[in-house]
Amino acid sequence: MALAYFNGKIIGIDEPVIPIDERGHQFGDGVYEVIRFYQGKPFMMKEHLERLYKSAKAIKLEIGKEQEELETIMLQLVEKSGLADADLYMQATRGIAPRNHLFPTCPASISITVKPARELSQDVRTQGVKVALLPDERWQNCYIKSLNLLPNILAKQEAFEQGCFEAVLVREGIITEGSSTNVFIVKEGRVQTAPLSNHILAGITRMAVKEVAEELKVPFIEKSFTPEELFQADEVFLTSTTSEVLAVTNADDCQIGDGRPGSLTMQLHKGFRQKTR
Repeated sequence: MALAYFNGKIIGIDEPVIPIDERGHQFGDGVYEVIRFYQGKPFMMKEHLERLYKSAKAIKLEIGKEQEELETIMLQLVEKSGLADADLYMQATRGIAPRNHLFPTCPASISITVKPARELSQDVRTQGVKVALLPDERWQNCYIKSLNLLPNILAKQEAFEQGCFEAVLVREGIITEGSSTNVFIVKEGRVQTAPLSNHILAGITRMAVKEVAEELKVPFIEKSFTPEELFQADEVFLTSTTSEVLAVTNADDCQIGDGRPGSLTMQLHKGFRQKTR
């Protein structure tokens, strides 16, 4: 069953708990992570938590719990839920205090939810997805996994209204990432994705795919690319915790490759799934 946690107490998923003056609610003043559990085991939890604390440090947020303590809480919550395959969402905010832009002197607020893992349909896996290229209108510090996701939401919604699965974002003529994914192209057997910078999130699945590529002896290039290079790629794919490795077969009504998920994309997804076991 789905469960939640709020500041030390395990609660029902639908139980109302967030006070009006909670700073995540008022300002989006916080950071978050999504961790996938496969057969009751967390995938790359250490890497997720390291990124969480890095994001918190970037916004000067003291989470108030050591990484090991937070990990224990998460594992206990998933075990109590009884879910084998689960999506765990965790966020830390600057706490509960009267609305004021300046930092309050109060403890951080921590909330967690555990829900059944969202699985993409087999049709989506075998057919690939369509994406729309849209302007990257986000702030300059996208490496922080912040609660401030309104530009991402607007881009995702615009893509959805165009009949697309995802928005691929373009900043100054260069593709950065998706609204909730990292973006890769394949050309002549080489995998390419944008280099890490303040303009993209250092994806955990991205990290796993890099490891899989190295194991397969596939060149993995961290180099910026343009929309034109994406349109002319042999294959395109997205990565994220919930989508794993997902083929793109159409971008802005332009067919990618032969219009089917590419063989290297499928190999990388197979290798990724092996890692989750």
